[in-house]
Amino acid sequence: MSTGPAVEARALVRRFGEAAALDNISFDVEPGELYGIIGPDGSGKTTLFRILVTLLLPDAGTARVLGRDVVRDLWDLRTRVGYMPGRFSLYPDLSVAENLGFFASLFGTTITAARDTIAPIWVQLEQFSSRRAGALSGGMKQKLALCCALVHRPEILILDEPTTGVDAVSRREFWDLLGRLRDQGLPILVSTPYMDEAARCDRVSLIQNGKLLITDRPTEIERQYPQPLLAVRGPDVLGLLGALRRFPHAAAVWPFGETLHYTDQRADMAPDAIARDLSAYVSSSGLTDVSCQPIPASIEDSFMWYMAASSAT
Repeated sequence: MSTGPAVEARALVRRFGEAAALDNISFDVEPGELYGIIGPDGSGKTTLFRILVTLLLPDAGTARVLGRDVVRDLWDLRTRVGYMPGRFSLYPDLSVAENLGFFASLFGTTITAARDTIAPIWVQLEQFSSRRAGALSGGMKQKLALCCALVHRPEILILDEPTTGVDAVSRREFWDLLGRLRDQGLPILVSTPYMDEAARCDRVSLIQNGKLLITDRPTEIERQYPQPLLAVRGPDVLGLLGALRRFPHAAAVWPFGETLHYTDQRADMAPDAIARDLSAYVSSSGLTDVSCQPIPASIEDSFMWYMAASSAT
């Protein structure tokens, strides 16, 4: 097993016609790390992962997984990687056990030989072993796909949006499984469009339009939010949204359900003073029962801020 980074990407570029799906992407995944690539649909996550699992060639740059070049060493690398594509790609007419047995046979192993590796997932699937894969719930399908990705005891897991379309409970259970695998020392690279899942990663990279906007621990990304942030609430949400966006010192205003997250341009002004100033402004605009409260930034606030800054350059 390689003793260096589990993944090394350097200046990766991939184009489709005139569009750059990846634009100078560089990052490392350390051994035993749960690393997230966080971004919306169309941001380049799947293209990046297909390069890392040797299914797509980069136009420029290099990538090494487990110390092996993804172009020169693809045949050696493919037996060492566990990969889950974004869409369910198992055989719906085969049973759970038949799918798992088939993937084990591709790698010259058996379910029995891999039992220790797949045990945390198989214990939930075994009672459905005779059920057709196509008849499973969304969450159980994803657990079966993860089981098939682990059956050959890979040295790294690369998971492309593994919880998309899955209910909230199944998403949480799936991430609990990833945490256990990480605790056992397995490096995991996972992509997701869900910002709440970023908090469960050791480090994340925020990606938009094929570019990495920032890479750090989730708590550090939140802490580094560059401007004062306030939660603003009131009965007339649309009127409040318009008023806040007209405020001379507004840097950004984003709806979060029935709450508006307001970012102020005055980084050197105390948040409590900004809240008083903002309250006076909205009151003068004829809006009543409005509260303004300084809040810490979430990972979603941070992503929206860096995405807007990237679009402006």
